[in-house]
Amino acid sequence: MDDPRLDVVGNVPEFTVSEISGAVKRTLEGNFGRIRVRGEVTELKRYPSGHIYFSLKDEGAKLSGIIWKSAVSRLGMQPENGVEVIATGRVSSYPERSSYQLIVERMEYAGAGALLARIEALRVRLGAEGLFDAARKRALPGLPAVIGVITSERGAVIQDIRTTITRRFPRPILLWPVPVQGDGAAERIAAAIAGFDALPAGGPIPRPDVLIVARGGGSLEDLMAFNEEIVVRAVAACRIPLISAVGHETDTTLIDFVSDRRAPTPTAAAELAIPARADLLADLAQKAARLIGALNRLAQERRLQLSRAERGLPDLPALVGTARQRLDDRAERLRLALPNLVRHSASRLTLAGSTLASALRHALVARRHRAERVLARVSPAPLQARLREARARLEGSAGRLESVSPLAVLQRGYALVTDPTGHPLTTAATVRPGARLRLRFADGEVGATADGGGKPERQGRLSL
Repeated sequence: MDDPRLDVVGNVPEFTVSEISGAVKRTLEGNFGRIRVRGEVTELKRYPSGHIYFSLKDEGAKLSGIIWKSAVSRLGMQPENGVEVIATGRVSSYPERSSYQLIVERMEYAGAGALLARIEALRVRLGAEGLFDAARKRALPGLPAVIGVITSERGAVIQDIRTTITRRFPRPILLWPVPVQGDGAAERIAAAIAGFDALPAGGPIPRPDVLIVARGGGSLEDLMAFNEEIVVRAVAACRIPLISAVGHETDTTLIDFVSDRRAPTPTAAAELAIPARADLLADLAQKAARLIGALNRLAQERRLQLSRAERGLPDLPALVGTARQRLDDRAERLRLALPNLVRHSASRLTLAGSTLASALRHALVARRHRAERVLARVSPAPLQARLREARARLEGSAGRLESVSPLAVLQRGYALVTDPTGHPLTTAATVRPGARLRLRFADGEVGATADGGGKPERQGRLSL
């Protein structure tokens, strides 16, 4: 009798492992050809090959995922751990491990909440690095020579900026066109910022003095390029002052935190970048008026100070007049003092001569008397003869001395003629007509004036 269990086993089909794996793979790919899966990214790994491996999880399960290298550039975002996303792709299996996985072709943030959470996490992390510190922000130039603009070359944004700058103060504008949303937009924006910053000063392309990064309004997803880390770091590294004007006034992106100034609209950014010519002229006129007023007040104050100082000064013309009169008086006294000094010296000399002659006579008389006394005491004849001889010589010397004495000459009726300075005048040729003379007599001195010429053949006359 046959065993019924053998019949049951014989009816069960038999498959190889590869057949089962292939059937599972075909079933998964057939039933889940293209799907969208929502979940939180976790276990993210980037391999040197360029592929990205990760998992999507929710409260109850976890699904492995892979992004091939060829799809990374078209993914639409940069996946990060902890971010809730919606991944679009197809489910497939990996037979070698008997596992299934999601082959992702595109990825997007799962709603505004996920986007905001990612942006906030990035803001906190970059803020901790000091990228948003106020000390890093640079002042905008007062009147830039060249303005660089990073935005789309199509649309109203660049036209608004051009119109505003032309209206306020025409300046050259350098446009670096970039996509402002979509795949690769963040990389292009960061490259434009770095490109402007790398321009050398004085090169063929003028280096901007200020940059404007702008785009119009849009949804949070549309503005995500300006929330990417690569853009924020490019702005932080830029050495040119930068103004951000992304979205509407109520929109806020991470580029607003790191830029040097934030403008609510592209038009407002242009107004921040360049002053109005009319405002500059009005400010210049006001400053000129204030400067002129200040100079006038300063000049008035200096005039008052000078007037007060002038009142405190002495009468300079009177002082000069007094000094001139004193000088004339001193000069006249000096002119008279020299002749008086000469006359006084001549008088003293005459007196000294008289005194000397009298002293010599007295000395001779005394020596004569002494000699007579000596002779009276000495009797030998030779000695008397010698004394007589000495007396004779002495009397001869006294006579000769008496003959050359000025007083003796003057006592005989002669006079000593000198000029006003006391110099003796010995010849008539040295006397000019009208010259003042001094006549010294034995008993005194008188003044005289010469009349006539001084030649020897024409004798002059003296007027006393």
